Amino acid sequence: MLPLRQIASSSRLQEKARCLHTCFTPDKLLLEIKNKPILQHSIDLMYSLAVYERILVTTETRLKKVSIPEEIKVLINQQPEKGKSESIRLGLNIATGTHFLFLPADQPGLTESDISQLLEAAADNPDKIVYPVINGQPGSPTIFPRKFRSELLALNGDTGGSVVRSENKDNCFGVEVKNVQNFTDIDTMGDFNDFVLRQ
Repeated sequence: MLPLRQIASSSRLQEKARCLHTCFTPDKLLLEIKNKPILQHSIDLMYSLAVYERILVTTETRLKKVSIPEEIKVLINQQPEKGKSESIRLGLNIATGTHFLFLPADQPGLTESDISQLLEAAADNPDKIVYPVINGQPGSPTIFPRKFRSELLALNGDTGGSVVRSENKDNCFGVEVKNVQNFTDIDTMGDFNDFVLRQ
């Protein structure tokens, strides 16, 4: 298997979510599913994966609410208001591998098996950007070969890796995943309620 580096970027998830006419303002990554914050689900998944380096980029407030295994390197994002690109920059500045797996923190349904599909595809297509195909559309998480590092570091504001993927369509490989529902993002309170009901 490829020696993949993993970057878990959690600071991209700070926008206010809306459900019907109710504003939802608490940090959604600290909402609990099965007695654990959503962020903790992502950390536990990261720890279980067959990668040799794991990096978590998060805020100090969130860090106080979760348990971090010693094997996970933690970077505090002091400027989350700069958007996704700041977390990407922080993670990439210390990651040294041949590939980078960006694992969003708002997909608590993901399993080790789901990610293994992507890791296997990256091993078979080492020069390609690898991502899951969800209902015919590119989704997350995404694996980038190191050759895209400069483009990722050049991102600004709240733009993420999807911009680099879109600009390099000839260098992409989409994976038809087996469990599409596991790749659901928790973006609104409605998403959260629906996810809990399915558990």
